[in-house]
Amino acid sequence: MERPDSNINYEDAINYWSNVPPTVDGVLGGYGPQTPVPSQDVHGSMHFVRKLKSRMVPAQGMSRWSVDIGAGIGRVTRDFLSKISDKVDLVEPVKPFVEQARVQLEPLAQSGKLGTIYDVGMQDWVPENGKYWLIWCQWCVGHLPDEEFVKFLKRCIQGLQPNGTIVVKENNTTGEDDFDPQDSSITRSDEKFRALFSQAGLKLIATERQKGMPKELYPVRIYALKPQQSEQPAQSEHHT
Repeated sequence: MERPDSNINYEDAINYWSNVPPTVDGVLGGYGPQTPVPSQDVHGSMHFVRKLKSRMVPAQGMSRWSVDIGAGIGRVTRDFLSKISDKVDLVEPVKPFVEQARVQLEPLAQSGKLGTIYDVGMQDWVPENGKYWLIWCQWCVGHLPDEEFVKFLKRCIQGLQPNGTIVVKENNTTGEDDFDPQDSSITRSDEKFRALFSQAGLKLIATERQKGMPKELYPVRIYALKPQQSEQPAQSEHHT
C-alpha cells in the first residue's frame, strides 16, 4: 500500500502557499486574530518552554540563538521566539511570506535581534554547526516525507549548541497519517512522531498537548527533543 508521505510534492506546496495572503489569517488557514488560535498558540509555547528552563541553560559563553523553521510571515518569531532569545534566524521558502516577514520584523532588525532569513525549504537547509540554542519547527514538518524528515532532524542535531534543544509543534492525527492534497502535506500520529524522533537519534525530554484550540481542529502537540547522547548532567546547569 502506498504510504501517505509518498504523495508529498514540494513544488505543489510552494505553489499553494504562494497564493495564500501573507497575513496571520492566511498562514493559519482562516484562524487569525479574530479567533483564539494565535494567542493560545503563543501562550502554550511560552508555558512549555518556561517549564523546561533548567534543561535549556545555554552552554557557557553561548548566546540564546534560535531559528524559526517554516517561519511564514514571522509571527512565531515576533510574538514568541524573540522574547526568549538573543537572536532569531528564520527559514522560509515562500517568497511573499519572506517579504512580509522582513517588513513585520523590521523592529527586531533595528534592535539587533533578527539574524538571517534563509529563503530555502527545510529539505535544503543546512544549519551552521553548533550554532543554535533552540531550533523551533512549528506547523511545517508535514511538508517533509518521513525519510527527509529524519535527515532534516539529523542536520538539526549538527546545528545545536552543546545542551541545545529542538522543539517540534505539530498537529496529530489519532490514527493513520493523513495526506492533504490541498497543500501537499501530511499530518502524523503521536506514535509516528516518536518513532521518527528516535530514528533520528533524538530523545523526547518533554511533551504536552496545546490547550485552548478550537474543537474542530486536529490536536496540537509540542515535543522537546535533545540528541540521545548529549545532555549535560544537571549539576553543570548551576554554574555560579
